[in-house]
Amino acid sequence: MSLGEVLVAKELVSQAQLAEAQAVCEGSGNRLDRVLLKLGFVGEADLLRVLSDQFSIPVVDLLSEPIDTELLKSMPARLIHRRRILPFAARNGNLIVATSDPFDVFALDELRAMTGKHVEPVLAAEREIAALIKRYFGVGGAAIDQMMLESGEEVHDVEVSDAALLEQAQEATVVKLVNEILREAINDRASDIHFEPFEEDLRIRYRVDGVLHTTNVPEQIKRFQAAIISRIKIMASMNIAEKRRPQDGGFKIRHEGREIDIRVSVLPSVFGEGVVLRILDRSAAVISLTELGMDEDTYTAFDELINLPHGIILVTGPTGSGKTTTLYAALNAIVSDQIKVITVEDPVEYRLMGVNQIQVHPGIDLTFAAALRSILRHDPDVIMIGEIRDLETAEAAIQASLTGHLVFSTLHTNDACSAATRLTDMGVEPYLVSSSVVGVMAQRLVRTNCEFCREPMTIDRDKLPKDFALEAGAVLYHGRGCRECRHTGLRGRVGLFELVPFGGEIREAITDGASADKLLKIACRQGARMLREDGWNKVRAGLTVPDEVLRATVFQGK
Repeated sequence: MSLGEVLVAKELVSQAQLAEAQAVCEGSGNRLDRVLLKLGFVGEADLLRVLSDQFSIPVVDLLSEPIDTELLKSMPARLIHRRRILPFAARNGNLIVATSDPFDVFALDELRAMTGKHVEPVLAAEREIAALIKRYFGVGGAAIDQMMLESGEEVHDVEVSDAALLEQAQEATVVKLVNEILREAINDRASDIHFEPFEEDLRIRYRVDGVLHTTNVPEQIKRFQAAIISRIKIMASMNIAEKRRPQDGGFKIRHEGREIDIRVSVLPSVFGEGVVLRILDRSAAVISLTELGMDEDTYTAFDELINLPHGIILVTGPTGSGKTTTLYAALNAIVSDQIKVITVEDPVEYRLMGVNQIQVHPGIDLTFAAALRSILRHDPDVIMIGEIRDLETAEAAIQASLTGHLVFSTLHTNDACSAATRLTDMGVEPYLVSSSVVGVMAQRLVRTNCEFCREPMTIDRDKLPKDFALEAGAVLYHGRGCRECRHTGLRGRVGLFELVPFGGEIREAITDGASADKLLKIACRQGARMLREDGWNKVRAGLTVPDEVLRATVFQGK
């Protein structure tokens, strides 16, 4: 029986799907198995099992197989990258080689000829093979090999002219290498890519779920550091000849049908220019308030605040703590045909339907404060200011709130109660703070247990933090570590929230010039839940582990 007939007989595809795939094959010349996979008519795991029966080749779970790293060092890296095969073990003098394509006998023949060893194939998922090739041979290994081949063996330790650098940066192999690094980062859900030059190395790190992970790259990548950085600068419309001053720019790419914005920052260092790329997926859906991770009491109180007719609502926390995401979720919850919403942002990270969004441009004096003054003439009901950075912006926000507008903004403070003292430190009069700010939300992000490998954990009560109360018989969870979470046990993030509405007693204390510590005591007495407490509740609920809460918060006491 043919492959198509077997798939239909096993009810893995329908006769109609087979006919459609065969029509595509006739028009394109592609193989039936590849077309069925691309159209989504059959899963790779099911297809591999059928091919295993047809070719009498076993299927293995490659990520659970022991990998002979010493053997890999002796294998031809260029062939492995080009043919997408992985010789991962030796048995009785034979090479055990993983492939996802049993039809590609030429790849196995080429490996046999190059190593002089008999090859014993096994079938594995293409994604697993690609992941292990990247792990052991580095991201962009194929491009680096080609660049090495083209450049010869000479070491480039002399200055290269700008014209030569421009030409090298636009070569196909350099373009392919940078694209592969970008694609890998996006697939790994990274928010940032760091290119860090050192004396003997160019380190590339991805920030995933708020934590940096070093990406394996070939050792030879250092030789092409200048070309890689120049390629990024060309994409970001920067001056490649300027290597002494910081530069900022950006560009757009399309990845799997999605538009991705890349913000680029270049900073000169001792061993070359360091580059950080911020990845912004504008097509990502804005999450709702209920998805942020607030408990019921916090959600109810915050929902009441965002539906007030006027006042200032502040969200505080360090960079990368999810403040903007919370504000977007709040705006998304209240936007309607009956109200006008205008935002001033730097940058505009997501597009909100029904919201007028303004990008600040300091170079032409379109600052937060300047934009805010013009916004008020456009009769808004709700205003969002990306960040209150100075007295001018703070005073403009307060004026807007006192004239009947609801204002959302962010502030860099460690907790909710410190927001009031931060504004007074800027120069705002305490009575204006107390009369305009209606509430402050402090927040942090912690990584959550991987849903694919989450399991009960052994509890050593002596090692638990002293402020973490745990009932007898309670069960805590952690992630064991699997391919989905990069073997960290953690995948995705959830917010920790500390909401302090500014009511009567707190308003009076702010007007009297009370310290943040005194405001904290009042808030706790009124039942406010601190960041740390919210974190422990999420540990008890099995969402995260104690180490994540300790990493993100400090004990404030009461």
